[in-house]
Amino acid sequence: MASKRNLKKEINYVCSELFAECVATALYSNNSDEANVDSFLTALMKMHSDYIMRVSHPEPGMKAKEYYKAVVTSFNNEVNDLIDQIGNLHS
Repeated sequence: MASKRNLKKEINYVCSELFAECVATALYSNNSDEANVDSFLTALMKMHSDYIMRVSHPEPGMKAKEYYKAVVTSFNNEVNDLIDQIGNLHS
């Protein structure tokens, strides 16, 4: 398992890249809806704080390796969903 510090850095990096991509899509797309962009950015910030909190305070009773593997898998799934939503903002 990677350290908590490295895991938090990766979460910060991915979320900041998604944030920048969404802002760029909203600025350069002619037909982006401001309400959709705002809701997307809000969801992204909530996801960021949720996963940072989950890394900082692991669930008691679970083995560390299993817990962090589940956190990473869940994070990757949510990131893939958000990437699809960014693609829909552009359309």
